[in-house]
Amino acid sequence: MARTTSSGIGLFLLLTLLLSSIFYALIIATGHIGAGMGMYVLGIMWCPGIAAILTLRLRGESLSRLGWGWGEWRWQWLAYLLPLAYTVVAYAIIWGTGLGGFGNPEFVGGVATKMGFDGLSPWADTALFFVLLGTVGMARATASALGEEIGWRGFLAPALVRRLGFTGGALVTGAIWGVWHLPGLLFADYNAGTPWWFAFSCFLVLVLSASVIMTWLRLRSGSLWTAALVHASHNLFIQGFFTPITAPRGAITPYAIDEFGFVVPLVMAGFAVYFWRRRGELARDVVAVT
Repeated sequence: MARTTSSGIGLFLLLTLLLSSIFYALIIATGHIGAGMGMYVLGIMWCPGIAAILTLRLRGESLSRLGWGWGEWRWQWLAYLLPLAYTVVAYAIIWGTGLGGFGNPEFVGGVATKMGFDGLSPWADTALFFVLLGTVGMARATASALGEEIGWRGFLAPALVRRLGFTGGALVTGAIWGVWHLPGLLFADYNAGTPWWFAFSCFLVLVLSASVIMTWLRLRSGSLWTAALVHASHNLFIQGFFTPITAPRGAITPYAIDEFGFVVPLVMAGFAVYFWRRRGELARDVVAVT
């Protein structure tokens, strides 16, 4: 018989901490997020998901609580396109104000070499790379992001929203999510080259904003796949294209670009406010208070 006296949040957080500490120990020992040919990061990204599944199994609850259904296609398309939208806005601001330049020659040249088409111009190679990144690359990115989102938005966010309401649940989930990243930022190279306090401040605004957006989509659609697609699309376009194609324009550029600069988090905060204002659209049976 399923236990209904508690939500299992404490058990989930404990299991996430224990599992994550294994991979964080490996990352900290090497000092590099990319160590282990990326497998340490993949492992740690799946720790929240595994913790959520173990929590439900230990409590005798159904895995259907996590929101496996695909739901309506409109929500999945929105989840895929939203990160591209706020990333384009953010980097348009960066390039337009001179905080960074468009067309990093090192990145464009490297893409042209790796694509392997001798007859294409470097920019044609880059355009082809962008298309492949947003399609084939999306499948790989989703496989990684799903591990986190089974835990954060599949299990934790709905449980906290039922207790704290949408605003509290989304923000507390985001705060836990942000702190969970802190060891990589403090003890490895998960940064864009700014002081840790500045990087973490920007990153915390970013994850709090992302959590509001993703929690809204998760609850509105009933599907954890919306959160996985937002997460994957965000990582893919920011880390895989827009940040590396941005050329440095002095010492200010690292403070402006990527997840650890100030522009992307501020733009995302604007998007988050829009979704927060639409919290009344969420079903009353999944939101305790607003």
